[in-house]
Amino acid sequence: MLLVTARRGLFQSRAVLRATPALATAAPALIGARRTLCNSLFELSDDIDVDSVSYGFMASQAIFCALEVGVYEAVAGAGEGGLTADALKTACSINAPRLQTLLTSLTAIKSLKRNAATGAYTLSPNSARYLVQSSRQYYGDYLRYQMGRQFYHRMGALPDVMTTGEAPSYASWFSDPATAAMYTQAQHNGSVATAKYLVKKKLQLGSVTSMLDVGGGSGAFSYVFVESTPGLKSTVLELPEVCKTGNGIKAKQSPDVQARVAFIELDATKPDWPVKEADYELVLMSYISGSVPEAIIGKLYENAFKALKPGGRLLVHDFMVNDSLDGPALGSLWALQHVTVNAGGLGLTPAEVISRMTAAGFAKCETMEVINGLTKLIVACKE
Repeated sequence: MLLVTARRGLFQSRAVLRATPALATAAPALIGARRTLCNSLFELSDDIDVDSVSYGFMASQAIFCALEVGVYEAVAGAGEGGLTADALKTACSINAPRLQTLLTSLTAIKSLKRNAATGAYTLSPNSARYLVQSSRQYYGDYLRYQMGRQFYHRMGALPDVMTTGEAPSYASWFSDPATAAMYTQAQHNGSVATAKYLVKKKLQLGSVTSMLDVGGGSGAFSYVFVESTPGLKSTVLELPEVCKTGNGIKAKQSPDVQARVAFIELDATKPDWPVKEADYELVLMSYISGSVPEAIIGKLYENAFKALKPGGRLLVHDFMVNDSLDGPALGSLWALQHVTVNAGGLGLTPAEVISRMTAAGFAKCETMEVINGLTKLIVACKE
């Protein structure tokens, strides 16, 4: 440790700016809206900051823990004056020195601010914006449940999966009702935000009346698309346990939306889909191409081609890196995370997706950036 300290002449100043790279894997559905100058902290330098990246998992857990024990909600509820450590011990029901250790870590990574004169803690601007439930931009549940409780632990298996090629599939992972419910609920709000962005900024849905939402999770995209498009009806194909959670979320939508969205239980990777051929004007696949074995991707697009009417469109939205295979960092890290539950999967690029689309019969493929540094949308047409 002494040697580490001795050689780190710039580490402390760099850590102020870059101590939280693991946090950059936060909510893929919302994070792009606030990142307009750079894709992530990883893009700020031409060389790796080994210490900040390696210790980043500790910073991630500091955030997840603070969400779990209620630090952010307690501080936000106290108003501009904030709360002292003693007050936070009471608010979080943790009357022990370890809470102070957590608060110090959160302060060091700039998630909290500490008033030296009063000892009171307040929220940083980004913590207030993204980690407090009352904020319209909140995605703490995504971080707390999906990232902190699920993917964080799966990533610990990466070395074994990389060497053995053995990992659970999403289908087997989601066969557990609790796992499926937690994942689907956590993903929902972020997917709604992405869907609204697509409708507002990227897509012209026009007067389409029929949509197939393949692997549609909670139905978030379907709810948003249907609500914004009079007369549109959507069918969501999903795994049985996910459908149960999706129907629960559907029950909270307006009566009009509920009437125009239906769930059908199906593992979308199976050869045959329970839908009519040439019956849909729109097929959406969001976050599914990177979640299935590579050999399945082309078959998914073939099934989409069969399901579409002539002139219909296939929308593929997913985590992708550039065709140059050198970034962006966050998209590449999400692809790496998928390996732990999809060992036979493919790290997606636009070229890889488009080559399989054209092989399935599609034409006029167009690529769009959606969440900067994380996801892309490719639109293909059935002529």
